[in-house]
Amino acid sequence: MREDDEAGDPYVEWIVAEARRPVALDPSARARLLEAIRQEPVPRRPSRIAWLTQPRAFALRPIASLAMAAGLVGIGVVGGHLINRDGRQPIEQVLPAAVGNPQLPDSFASRTVRFVLVAPEAGNVSLVGDFNQWDLSATPLLRDEKNGTWTAFVALRPGMHTYSFVLDGRHFVADPAAPMAPDDGFGHKSSVVIVRPAT
Repeated sequence: MREDDEAGDPYVEWIVAEARRPVALDPSARARLLEAIRQEPVPRRPSRIAWLTQPRAFALRPIASLAMAAGLVGIGVVGGHLINRDGRQPIEQVLPAAVGNPQLPDSFASRTVRFVLVAPEAGNVSLVGDFNQWDLSATPLLRDEKNGTWTAFVALRPGMHTYSFVLDGRHFVADPAAPMAPDDGFGHKSSVVIVRPAT
């Protein structure tokens, strides 16, 4: 298309004329616009605490999520091995079993577990559980007169065992240093100990 053809086209001339025409503004339009801007509330800058507590979305790649989860699990495992809640020894001892069966492999052999309860006011304490058929007289604890603790060592086979302390022959007490067992339906408080295999 040539330049002289464009100049003769009436549509092109009309577009050019419209583009060159000055825009007429209402003189009060500028004043109305500025007044509307002044009426808007001034945005408040959020405080640093509000900024920190605002929820944020971020995306992690699956491999980064797995690495973060593995790191948190590792911290939990290491922390669990390093920390005793009340300064006492862990409930499960690595002592050799007092009663062993030489025919069984190590993974089924009994392990000695120490049970401790602080009860200076008790006259006698016994240990009952699924390992002694909940017999009150089967496993009495020995008292340490100096600090009011009661202790018993019991050979248990690997697995989960439910137990309770019985104070003065009638008060069932859960072990405060062990996880709680599910309700037994009789209203007694019980605890759980997990005995791991030797190997």
